[in-house]
Order: sequence, then C-alpha cells, then structure tokens
Amino acid sequence: MGLGMLLVVAGWVLDANRKLVINRITSRSLGSLAPGYAATPAGLKVYTLLVSFTGMALIGIGIASWSARYGGLLTAIAALGFVVFSIIAIVGEVRTYRALKR
Repeated sequence: MGLGMLLVVAGWVLDANRKLVINRITSRSLGSLAPGYAATPAGLKVYTLLVSFTGMALIGIGIASWSARYGGLLTAIAALGFVVFSIIAIVGEVRTYRALKR
C-alpha cells in the first residue's frame, strides 16, 4: 500500500510541475527518437494519470486485505482507468509520430 501511495503522490507532483518536466525531460530526444506525446501538456497529463491509476490499483490491493468489497472496487476502477488512459496514450503517440516531419 505504501508503494501505491508513493505512486499516487508522484503522479500529483509530476502533474503539478508539468512545464518543468516537459522542458527538462520529455521534450528532449532519446537518441534517434524524437520527443513524443509526453512532450505535450495533454500527453504528460495522460502519463501522470497512468502513474496515479497504477498507484490506486496497488492501494486497492492493499485495502482488499481489510475489505474485499472496497479494495476490489478500487482496484477495478483503477484498472479500468489504466486501460482507458493507456489507449489514449497509444493513440496520442501514434498521432505524434505521424505528424513528425521527415
């Protein structure tokens, strides 16, 4: 449960410092790879939500030891959110890649 809380807080911190993260980390090329969807404000928001939903799923698993109903519900919601935002991230990465001028 502690790791889950750490991931949720990390997602919040990344989101709160979005401009700094984009300028210093995600807007830089990775070798031959150009900056992708995470170099945009919307893209970074999606990725921070993925980190947060991963943390929520871990918290849900931890809560399940006390209450299977609430822990399972939180884990299911987090898993659904993770799947939805993963699809959004994949679509965004594909659009960003296709928009590259070669």
